[in-house]
Amino acid sequence: MTRGTTNPNRLRRMDRWIAAAHGAELRRAGEPVVVDLGYGAAPWTAVELLGRLRTVAPRTRVVGIEIEPERVAAARPYERDGLVFRHGGFEVPVPGRPTLIRAANVLRQYDEAEVAAVWERLCARLAPAGGGSRGGLLVEGTCDEIGRRHVWVALGPEGPRTVTFATRLGSLERPSDLAERLPKALIHRNVPGEPVHAFLRDFDRAWAAAAPYASYGARQRWLRAVRSLTGDWPVTDAPGRWRQGEVTVAWEALAPRS
Repeated sequence: MTRGTTNPNRLRRMDRWIAAAHGAELRRAGEPVVVDLGYGAAPWTAVELLGRLRTVAPRTRVVGIEIEPERVAAARPYERDGLVFRHGGFEVPVPGRPTLIRAANVLRQYDEAEVAAVWERLCARLAPAGGGSRGGLLVEGTCDEIGRRHVWVALGPEGPRTVTFATRLGSLERPSDLAERLPKALIHRNVPGEPVHAFLRDFDRAWAAAAPYASYGARQRWLRAVRSLTGDWPVTDAPGRWRQGEVTVAWEALAPRS
């Protein structure tokens, strides 16, 4: 069981990214099932997820899953059309294959050695690829208490795809401030010799070089720094997402060396 701490709007950055990056897959599913795994002591994140995803896929249904029965009982009064709460864990006790599983701030209390097995188990529950679809998506990551800084890994049925760094730009002194929110698979790898350390080092250098753009605002400085990164790192998104205080990089570029 996690500590369960949560706040309204804590996962807004992740939700908005999911809506943009996975909205087409949700619509293709017709009646997509989305899982908010480990929503915590209050149901706010599941309620908000339903609202945000229905703006891009109106037939979305959300199932909030918690391993603590008392939390499930406390959430039941918030059930509504398209939103239910169930007791469970990594087995993901829902019928069929979910189009999306979101697991935010869940694996941070686990050992790094346990992460790969959990990822594999959750990815096995996703809707499979085929018929023009890339399959379901697992989004697993960590954020601060009010959602200003967030890093997550996106995985498909085949495994990890990308890592996204997202922040409220006005709160950022340097990009490496996001290191404290790296997901469990990467947080202990922010050391010399590991790719994620090299990426954050290069990001800080690009941020410093873009200092003259700060006179136009933090967003313009971020845009310039990310554009500089694209020469050496496989950034997979475009300026439209960068403007949101995001940057997404291919998993293979940041994966641990061992």
